[in-house]
Amino acid sequence: MGFQGIKLKGEEEIKLIKKSSLLVGKTLAEVARYIKPGITTLELDRIAEEYIRDHDAIPGFKGYEGFPGTLCVSVNEQVVHGIPGKRVLKEGDIVSIDCGVIQNGFYGDSAYTFAVGEVSDRKIALMKRTKESLYKGIEMAVAGKRVGDIGYAVQHHVEQSGYSIVRDLVGHGIGKHLHEKPEIPNYGKRGSGMKLIEGMTICIEPMINMGTRVVVMEKDGWTIRTADKKPSAHFEHAVVIRKEKIEILSTFEYIEEVLNN
Repeated sequence: MGFQGIKLKGEEEIKLIKKSSLLVGKTLAEVARYIKPGITTLELDRIAEEYIRDHDAIPGFKGYEGFPGTLCVSVNEQVVHGIPGKRVLKEGDIVSIDCGVIQNGFYGDSAYTFAVGEVSDRKIALMKRTKESLYKGIEMAVAGKRVGDIGYAVQHHVEQSGYSIVRDLVGHGIGKHLHEKPEIPNYGKRGSGMKLIEGMTICIEPMINMGTRVVVMEKDGWTIRTADKKPSAHFEHAVVIRKEKIEILSTFEYIEEVLNN
C-alpha cells in the first residue's frame, strides 16, 4: 500500500523492522563496552560486524553506495558518515556511532553519541540537548501531524540553547531500503510538509552543532564535519506512525545499561 510514493507497512513488516532495529541497539551496546581512550575506530567497526553476523544479520551500511564500514564513526567535529580507520579515540572526545543492519529483508538504523572518558561540560550539554531534541521530535510522530511538526520540535528545542541544526542531512523513511521517502528534516514550520499516515516507518535523527550549522565534506568523500570544527552530536531512532500513540522501534536501553554499569 502506498501514499505519495511512500510504502506504508503492515504489522508483520513493522515487526521485522523492529527486530532489525533492536539488533542495532544491541550492537551499539556491544560497541559501547569497548569505547575508551586508546581504541581505534576500526576496532569498534570489527566488533560491530562480528556481532551483527553472529546474530544472523548483515551490516546494513557496508557496501552501501560504496561505504567501506559497518559503522559510521564520527568524532568531535565530524557530524556523520565517518569511515572507521586508524584514528585512536582520546580522553575527552565525543563520538557519534551510527549503525544499520539487514535481517529478514528489512533494515534497522539507529545512532548514539558517546563520551570517551571524561568530557567537558560543554560537550555533555550538547549531547544532552541533542538527545532531548530527538524525543521532542518523536512526540510529534503520530498520525495526523506533519513532517514540519517533527522538524519544528527539534529545532525549537536546540536553537533556544544556542546550538545549530545541520540542514544538509535529514532523517528518512526505512523498510526494505535504508533510505525511503519521506525525508524528515530536523527543522521546519509547524503544520507544514507531508501529513504523517499510520503505517509509515521513519528515522528521526537530529544532528546538532555547537557552532555554525555549515558543514563540509572531508577529503575521503564521505565524512561530513562542521565548517568551524566545533563539536557535533547525533542521535537516531526508528519509529512507526500510529494513531494517538508513540511507538519507537529502536532502543537505547541496552546501550544505557552498559553505560550506567
